[in-house]
Amino acid sequence: MGLCTSREVATSSSSSSSSVSVRIDDTTTTTLVVRGGIEEEEDDDDDVVHRISGRYFLNASTDTACLFTQQGRKGPNQDAMLLWENFNSRSDTTFCGVFDGHGPYGHMVAKRVRDSLPLKLCTQWKANSISRERKSSVTGSMDSEEATSLNMDDEWCESSDADENKQLPEMYLPLKQSFLKAFKLMDKELKLHPLIDCLCSGSTAVTLLKQGPDIVIGNVGDSRAILGTRDKDNTLISVQLTVDLKPNLPREAARIRQCKGRVFALHDEPEVPRVWLPNNDSPGLAMARAFGDFCLKDFGLISVPDVSYRRLTERDEFIVLATDGVLDVLSNKQVVDIVASSPSRTTAARAIVESAVRAWRLKFPTSKCDDCAAVCLFVGDGHPSKSSQTEEGAASMISDAKTIGSTNIDKQVPYVECRLANSHHVEEHSNTFQGCSDEIVVVSYPKEERCNSARSLAECISTRDDEEWSALEGVTRVNSLLKLPRF
Repeated sequence: MGLCTSREVATSSSSSSSSVSVRIDDTTTTTLVVRGGIEEEEDDDDDVVHRISGRYFLNASTDTACLFTQQGRKGPNQDAMLLWENFNSRSDTTFCGVFDGHGPYGHMVAKRVRDSLPLKLCTQWKANSISRERKSSVTGSMDSEEATSLNMDDEWCESSDADENKQLPEMYLPLKQSFLKAFKLMDKELKLHPLIDCLCSGSTAVTLLKQGPDIVIGNVGDSRAILGTRDKDNTLISVQLTVDLKPNLPREAARIRQCKGRVFALHDEPEVPRVWLPNNDSPGLAMARAFGDFCLKDFGLISVPDVSYRRLTERDEFIVLATDGVLDVLSNKQVVDIVASSPSRTTAARAIVESAVRAWRLKFPTSKCDDCAAVCLFVGDGHPSKSSQTEEGAASMISDAKTIGSTNIDKQVPYVECRLANSHHVEEHSNTFQGCSDEIVVVSYPKEERCNSARSLAECISTRDDEEWSALEGVTRVNSLLKLPRF
């Protein structure tokens, strides 16, 4: 069941804190402690949230979706993911998201955002829906703090659907306002959290809420949402639904520099622009928006989400949410083709992650593989293996939390070799845009021929003269550098 079907004020309260009970389903409630206007779940109730029916945060699959993550070789797995069916007690509503942590405590931030952000969105959505029923305009019912949040969004995040307001459904505006307020409250909770140091740690978040044929996406950071759909010739193509909010985007860079922050890339990785403090070469954050990272919040970094809307059609087949561990080595078209070629819906997310792991090993044999996470939500009937969920396939997708970090990446599976036909560079915000048309070649490698550091890159990958590869040889790309690397 979903969350927040009712909300009751508890009997205990004080000048500094109070508690409220939130009903999860017909038999279960959890308690939120409110301190200074910030809602915090009691630690004892975290397990209750994890036991909600229809909520998945480990490697798993359902009839309409699957999710999979694999730890890289840099330390703890800082990627988190979530699939929540029957969200907000609505049978036609699904919430899903991926969260990529960075910094010393990034794994803790990502998990906290995964667990807390959907609850806040649920609460705000219900409150905005009730307010909209009582008043003709939601704006008139907002307090000054909410208005400030929306003004910030208007100033820095020009809406890509401003010209289509007449075509937007009634559910969109209150849901957009719910996303904006929930993300703001989430960042406040992290700032006041007594156990998580978020000064130089944070997380991205690309979240999607699907209600019937309508989807609303809230994006912070450089994780990505990709749509697999059919064109007029019935060819499967990829459509990027979000913008990677990098510091070099003109609008993002202008905000950061106006707030006295600095944007530049290191000589060792000129393709990775980073955000730096005004008078100190730190922390070097590789994104323009993120939860946490409060050392940069006064210098242009924000946690305001880029909210967008799309109505699904009969040509749309699935949506993939993935972290940069996947997208640094696989293009949008490659991700879509991997899903389309997967034997069943239960294995699509796992196929994406394992293909990304092999792409890391073959393209960058001397660098450490990043954490990878993917959620695949099927929205159409086009997948050839929709009804092929066997017990064996389902069992292979559901694992205990202890096995997530110890997945055997040497397991023999086909590797999807990347051959870029052309490049696509994002300069301006847009609601949706088509990814590059890349060629996918599936190649199987015997175990004894796997790439290792003794082989040259040319032996691992056959590249054309006009192709360019990222300068990741010999160095692990990280999203945040507390100190400048010296090699």
